[in-house]
Amino acid sequence: MGINSSGPDRVSGAGPRPQLGVLLALMFCLGQQLCCAAEVTAAKGLSWWSLQPVQRPAVPGGDLGKDNPIDRFLSVSRGVQPKPPADRLTLLRRVHLDLTGLSPTPEEQEAFLADLSPDAYQKVVDRLLADEQHAVRYARHWLDVLRYADADERMTAAPGIHLWRDWVIRALHEDLPYDQFVQVQLTGRRSNERTQMSATGHRSQREPRPGDVFALGFLSRGAGSDPQELAMNAVDTISSTFLGMTVACAKCHDHMFDPVSQANYYSMKALFDPLVLRKMTLASAADLMAAGKAQAELERQRAPLERERDTLLEPVRSKLYDDRVAMLPPEIQAVIRKPERTRSVEEQKIADDYFPILRIDGDKIDEVLTEDLRKKDRELRRRIDDLTQAIRRTNAPVLPVFHTVEADPDRAREQRYILTSADPSRSETNRPVNPGWPFVRGAIDFREGRVEAFADWLTSPDNPLFARVAVNRLWQWHFGEGLHRQPSDFGHQAGKPTQPELLDWLASEFARSGFSLRHIHRIIVTSATYQRASESEGALKPGSTEAANHQHDPDNRQLWRHPVRRLEAEAVWDSVHRAAGLLDVQVGGPSFEPGERSGASKSTPSAATATATAAATATKRRRGAYMTRGFSTSREATPEFLRTFDAEDGRDPCPMRTRTVTAPQALFLMNSPEVERAADALAGRLRSEAGNDLPRAVDLAYRLVLSRPPEAKERERSLTYLENDPQRLSRFAWLLFNLDEFIHVP
Repeated sequence: MGINSSGPDRVSGAGPRPQLGVLLALMFCLGQQLCCAAEVTAAKGLSWWSLQPVQRPAVPGGDLGKDNPIDRFLSVSRGVQPKPPADRLTLLRRVHLDLTGLSPTPEEQEAFLADLSPDAYQKVVDRLLADEQHAVRYARHWLDVLRYADADERMTAAPGIHLWRDWVIRALHEDLPYDQFVQVQLTGRRSNERTQMSATGHRSQREPRPGDVFALGFLSRGAGSDPQELAMNAVDTISSTFLGMTVACAKCHDHMFDPVSQANYYSMKALFDPLVLRKMTLASAADLMAAGKAQAELERQRAPLERERDTLLEPVRSKLYDDRVAMLPPEIQAVIRKPERTRSVEEQKIADDYFPILRIDGDKIDEVLTEDLRKKDRELRRRIDDLTQAIRRTNAPVLPVFHTVEADPDRAREQRYILTSADPSRSETNRPVNPGWPFVRGAIDFREGRVEAFADWLTSPDNPLFARVAVNRLWQWHFGEGLHRQPSDFGHQAGKPTQPELLDWLASEFARSGFSLRHIHRIIVTSATYQRASESEGALKPGSTEAANHQHDPDNRQLWRHPVRRLEAEAVWDSVHRAAGLLDVQVGGPSFEPGERSGASKSTPSAATATATAAATATKRRRGAYMTRGFSTSREATPEFLRTFDAEDGRDPCPMRTRTVTAPQALFLMNSPEVERAADALAGRLRSEAGNDLPRAVDLAYRLVLSRPPEAKERERSLTYLENDPQRLSRFAWLLFNLDEFIHVP
């Protein structure tokens, strides 16, 4: 075999270069690994624990009495001494922040302390689970996994995407059964409301419930420049979110460790391939007229900027295009170079077929630009984007639109194939696939539709992955780590859960309850395990009980203490503005950027009457769950605050957020104008409610910020700092916002 080269290293058939030998050796090793992996997969097949039916295990210890099953499962062979219950105010703050992301008000604290009935805590839990703010809190958790984003350069459906987020909030508030929660996002309908029968015996598709069409934002969010992106993004997100399996690993080859073949992946893709976007305009005639006028003005002002950018990029774009055309066969080149109007019908079809290959995407241009041209291009894109936003804000409201999905009959009739390296333009026509999915046994009934058949299998109580993955996520959101440590990967490489019997009991209970998420939340937070105290100071003294616990279970896998966790970005934002009296808890609506509503300018109050109204006159802030997020190469689409506190931008599913403790986080709380503004508003609130009674103001500040009264030493130090001067309350409030305790769940 000979290998040609244009340089002096050209070799003949006498033998390969050493580099090639290394490459061949690596390829051989990889082949061996793939073979070994295939053997492992074939040997284990569907016998892996997560693919076995969920069997409801017996609760240890027989008759439960008043015990919570969670505590019974975790008490078996513990070998550690659990901590006692947390004090009442610590528990109240914990469950409020956990279930709603909002700390308890002083009135709620007093009411709980005054309620000495045995079910006082249960009543708090029920009240919080029924609160709309609980739905806002947990919608943010689910949307992390479902990869919600307001802006993404590859997302066609960005306008109106917030309506999907608002549907998720409403569904959780109604405690929509989880199987239907998933069904509606995949099909737009509840499983028992897909078709209807007329009086004459004609069966037809039923109109979806009002508002349920917005659930399809889950699918439309994945649509990009190529029609096949919607299907691939659907498969990737559904498999990781609802099945907890890394099916996406089979895009390019059979899965190395799990029983998922490449054919399985593209069979799943074939389920969603017929789906296309459909734009819905949700506006009145007057809105449409105003929007048309604004669009004309936008085009007039953008034209010179776009001409300038086209002039800048045209030489690069033309060269890339010519290089691609030159790679085609001569007869194809002749067709491509012909003016469009002079092509025959057959020639136009050829040109259309080659369009995806010849299309020059922006990222390809960006790769070959010089640094100077790249800077100029990004500046022009930024100016165009800023102009677009300005015109839309001032001339007319953005038309309320939403992109839903529907099946295209023509696409449904097309044969589907395995793609080489997941490239939509490289179909392997010798490897056709039919719609289907892995782990299914027997023939599939597609009479109600491809996606509908898959959704029925996915959400069935008999699907061993569906309930296990869901309850594991809920457990993780309450304790910081799931019973299975890899929430989106229940495959061979991720190992086994730490408490498999408890996981299966929760999964079976979830199905038995009719897939009520609220029911599982209630079981978890009413357990003694959840209500335990956290680690206290000096707990690791030699010979102490906690020192022995740490030695026996240093990672707290048996939850002998409640884990302390840093609040997520949105909860930090909410807590700051909630304490200051500046939080707007209105549910739903478009996303906002932190700088959009600047409110009153910061100033130093000169009189008590002025400061008494500071909190009332300042512009309120919406909850952090509504803060815009996304990705753009020309601007920061995710605000710095969210990035600082480890929020994801929505490009990929986020099963578990990173929790760091970094200098930028401390600097935000110390130097941010938002925190300064909130501190001034909190000081105004303290003056308004406590007057010149500084001891009362100190007590109220601790209750608003930390949900507890100050200890004696804390009160003494606070009053010493204030020096009997109410004007120092702003800096005192700032100090409380910067306490480590403030941004942690106890």
